Amino acid sequence: MTDLVPASVRWAQPGDAAAVADHIARVVSAAGHKRIAFTGGSTPIKVLALLKDRPLDWSSVTIALTDDRRVADDHPASNFGKIHAALGDSGAQFERLAEGAQVAPFDLVWLGMGEDGHVASLFPEMTAHVRPGPAVIATTPIPLPQEAPFDRLTLNEKALKATREIILVVTGTSKKALLDAALDGDERYPVTDFLRGFGPPVTIYWSE
Repeated sequence: MTDLVPASVRWAQPGDAAAVADHIARVVSAAGHKRIAFTGGSTPIKVLALLKDRPLDWSSVTIALTDDRRVADDHPASNFGKIHAALGDSGAQFERLAEGAQVAPFDLVWLGMGEDGHVASLFPEMTAHVRPGPAVIATTPIPLPQEAPFDRLTLNEKALKATREIILVVTGTSKKALLDAALDGDERYPVTDFLRGFGPPVTIYWSE
């Protein structure tokens, strides 16, 4: 991990799932042991499906999650359950989120973004157990989303920025407009903290 510097942002061309898969493959293929934090949702599963036939050495990778719902692994809302099902036989090592745990630096943090500009489980309005340093914290979005009404565990901002690089993967025109507002400095959105100020370089993968 490098020291935090003024954040630099670039838009990947193309920005589709295949391009994200190529980026992940480059990181996995690099020398040495790698630490990657995966976002939740359906996009990582689509990307991993594109990678399943590539000769990648996942045994050299530790996979963590940026955040998860506080549910059992076999619950449909479990991000860990989905990622482990996709890569559990790959030889990769898995690092569970544990409230209060200190977090070692990453080689890559993969973020998604919600329609309200939240990243990981850092929401515009939430209750949160604040902890110093790069750590796992407990959060509860306000209001609870109807589609996922659960308390969360998430890497805090310091942990998410403790990485060589960030990729931010988003789809849809409404999210593109939100990103443009965040890049212009709209501080209502948590994603703004990762696109401006100090932090690792960010590559945005956007597709319609």
